[in-house]
Amino acid sequence: MKPEERINQLIELLDKFNYEYYALDTPSVSDAEYDRLMNELILLEKQHPQFKNPHSPSQRVGGIVVSEFAKIKHKRMMLSLANAFTDEDIRDFDKRVREITEVEKIDYMAEMKIDGLAMSLDYDEKGQLNYAVTRGDGNVGEDVTNNVITIKSIPTHIKVDHPFEVRGEVYMPKKTLNKLNQLREKNGEPLLANARNAAAGSIRQLDSSIAASRSLDAFWYYFANASEFGFKKHSDALNYIQSLGFKTNRERRICHGVEEVIAYIAEYAAKRGSLDYDIDGIVIKVDDMTLYDTLGYTAKTPRWAIAYKFPPEEVTTKLLDIIFTVGRTGKITPNAVLEPVRVAGSLVQRATLHNEDFVFEKDLRIGDIVTLRKAGDVIPEVVKAMIERRSGDEKPFIMIDRCPVCGEPLVKKDAMHFCVNPSCEAKAIEGIIHFASRNAMDIDGMGERVVEQFFNQRFIRSIPDIYRLMAHRDEITNIDGWSDKSIDNLLSAITRSKTNSLERLLFGIGIKEVGEKMAKVLAKKYMSLDAFKSLSVEDLLMVDDVGPATAESIVNFFHDDESLKMIDELRGEGLNFAYLGSTSNTRNSYFEGKTVVLTGSLSKYGRKEATELLENLGAKVTGSVSKSTDIVIYGVDPGSKLDRARELNIEVMDEDELSSHLLNAGKK
Repeated sequence: MKPEERINQLIELLDKFNYEYYALDTPSVSDAEYDRLMNELILLEKQHPQFKNPHSPSQRVGGIVVSEFAKIKHKRMMLSLANAFTDEDIRDFDKRVREITEVEKIDYMAEMKIDGLAMSLDYDEKGQLNYAVTRGDGNVGEDVTNNVITIKSIPTHIKVDHPFEVRGEVYMPKKTLNKLNQLREKNGEPLLANARNAAAGSIRQLDSSIAASRSLDAFWYYFANASEFGFKKHSDALNYIQSLGFKTNRERRICHGVEEVIAYIAEYAAKRGSLDYDIDGIVIKVDDMTLYDTLGYTAKTPRWAIAYKFPPEEVTTKLLDIIFTVGRTGKITPNAVLEPVRVAGSLVQRATLHNEDFVFEKDLRIGDIVTLRKAGDVIPEVVKAMIERRSGDEKPFIMIDRCPVCGEPLVKKDAMHFCVNPSCEAKAIEGIIHFASRNAMDIDGMGERVVEQFFNQRFIRSIPDIYRLMAHRDEITNIDGWSDKSIDNLLSAITRSKTNSLERLLFGIGIKEVGEKMAKVLAKKYMSLDAFKSLSVEDLLMVDDVGPATAESIVNFFHDDESLKMIDELRGEGLNFAYLGSTSNTRNSYFEGKTVVLTGSLSKYGRKEATELLENLGAKVTGSVSKSTDIVIYGVDPGSKLDRARELNIEVMDEDELSSHLLNAGKK
């Protein structure tokens, strides 16, 4: 047999054995036989590199390192799903489907909503994997092929004679997360928060060997171009992709009518903890794909599918202590120290208690058994104390009156307590963390742990010190965990941040009352950081959305000696102080000075993109319709805001008219 033929034969065999082992859990060959064939393939590829396939099973160990991920435009929009939260929401969905299709009873496919990272695989007409791409914004995603092919259950070749696209979810099994965290704890590394974040973080590693080491897996749940293969039922399409070697979820079920769907949801709400992977709900799809065009789509979601989201999982644990932290503005926050407990896929040991009033309103005491959940399945939240389980040994909460870091007396304003000591180290650390954060100066690699490490080593004691870090390069590379490459990457990110536009700097320097949106408004208005030095409270009150507290805070900041010293030092380090956004089309644009409300789903623009475009043309974008509203721009399913606009004789504009105005302004 010719070398090329044998290589192809071995690839086909090893792909088959991978599928049997990783997808079906029914291996047909011994480990020794598998290893023998793999070694033969590696040797042949080494001897005949011209026949080496980039997606060969021999490449699944990773090792390819890229500098960044390329962007790939999806052949078909990769839509998200509308959400349902109650049985009634599911019945309403079923009612809409039956009314539109005029079908008396609908068959649905109910499937696990895997808590992972959405992915699309594209194959050519010969069944060769072209690329793996993330969802991204639904229109454009990132090419993560090198990482995805390290997942051994994914076939790199399939037997088709037509271009083929399948979509699914990359995830990390619970047992894998537990093993990784045990190893990381042993090595003194920070633990991975939960399986979803671990999977997403692994796939976005630039070094594919890291992804390979994470033992990821994937379920495939949608054959994107099934109709081109003649399929009319989603269930048949799933069976077909399974026959090609894709791992599909075995818990899926055809439900005849909505009541069977609701029973399925209840069944798996009880079973979810026993599954070896995290789910955060159930996906319900109309099984008859011939109805999809009739049902249609909104701008971002199909009308033939919906995702039922489980209510936040509540668990009980013990409140071991209440400790206090100091924020960048000096705000003192009480925090619950909890007996470690797993909730919504991650181990929780801390939760914010917000302020003194929050603790007293919930009557929380040290030693209480409390219920805990994750708000939005993300932020740990103490729900209540289980008063009936008190033993009498619990300790009442006492609010501190001095800063836990510097010891200076606290000042109370409304429900909040503040440390007003300008030399407090905790405030300095939090200020540096905020300055480097994604929404501020976006210095990649300078997170909370790194800032604390550098602060304690006295490399960085103030914000300007970030830009002097080069002087400590040799010292940093001698610290465990830092290599020449990692410190070079951090220094490059610091240098890049010098060119950021004014609004990022204005937000980053931490002026009280100035958030991200306000920073952008002010940057566009005054164009240069130096302009703020001469502003009065009265000047600032003339700016839309600037109130007395914000105006006073800004003036105080730019008249404070320490603040001015920091600004001068940042100037000396070469930071840009000017607004770099577009202003040339703002004056005399159609939207200049007008209050605009967006409603409904826009198909050409995301809500955030449309808002930014309008604000760049001088509009003020608000969320509700009132007599002061000038224009309501509407998309699909606009709802009551459009009706309200017409009642008040407010100008209304559809998306085509918006596009026309943007085109005339040179924005699109």
